[in-house]
Amino acid sequence: MSGEDARQETAPVLSAQGLTLGYGGDPVVRDLDLGIEEGEFAVIVGPNGCGKSTLLKALGRVNRPESGRVLLHGRDMRSQRPKAVARRLALLPQSPLAPEGITVRALAARGRFPHHTLLRQWTPRDETAIARALELTGLSELAGARVGALSGGQRQRAWVAMVLAQDSETLLLDEPTTYLDIAHQYDLLELFADLHRRGRTVVAVLHDLAQAARFATRLVMMDGGEVVADGAPADVVTAERVEAVFGLACDVVPDPRTGTPLVIPHERALRGERAGR
Repeated sequence: MSGEDARQETAPVLSAQGLTLGYGGDPVVRDLDLGIEEGEFAVIVGPNGCGKSTLLKALGRVNRPESGRVLLHGRDMRSQRPKAVARRLALLPQSPLAPEGITVRALAARGRFPHHTLLRQWTPRDETAIARALELTGLSELAGARVGALSGGQRQRAWVAMVLAQDSETLLLDEPTTYLDIAHQYDLLELFADLHRRGRTVVAVLHDLAQAARFATRLVMMDGGEVVADGAPADVVTAERVEAVFGLACDVVPDPRTGTPLVIPHERALRGERAGR
């Protein structure tokens, strides 16, 4: 094994090094360092506008850094071919829009594009990957349905099926439960947890602290474009930190079913919010 290969073997799956990100004005994320290790279920949390989705999109090669770089398995992501990156890394963006009239199966099949070349087109392996993705997302019986005709939860699962069909070892999920009812939220999170148990590395942005703490092996809490806490959920989600970062006075108690941190807002804080509207 060469020296470069050895470094890649021991490097984190994803690394942000000195990352500064923005949209033309003041940076949203400034000089941020973060490493994601193989086999983690890392969840990024923080208040609106703190830079968590901006960071995730940079990790997924959507946002170009103003400075710094993102490494995939020890190599600068920008030096790697897009298809090569996509074979190792799949991104589920916020609120994706499906092409008009596309079916569930056709959408899932788009996940196979990174595996095709001029010499390698459609193979039985593609069929197997699509069938498996539809099975995992519970959409096998809806394979021929149009995505636009599905319920919100089913549509989100169709996009997840496309990501799963991509058969990448690392999944980036940008607020995957937004706009879904509570049952569909937990259905999806249980699916991602199962994929993690099967060996996938998962990085997600979530709003709900209880859900994040319940499913994550690691929490990364951001505020003002910086990482302010990083570690096990029980170490990151404390009453003092929730009040400092989110402005919410609360108690943090163990979830009665999982033992993970559960945030209980103080009634005085809630009355104060209502009175100030």
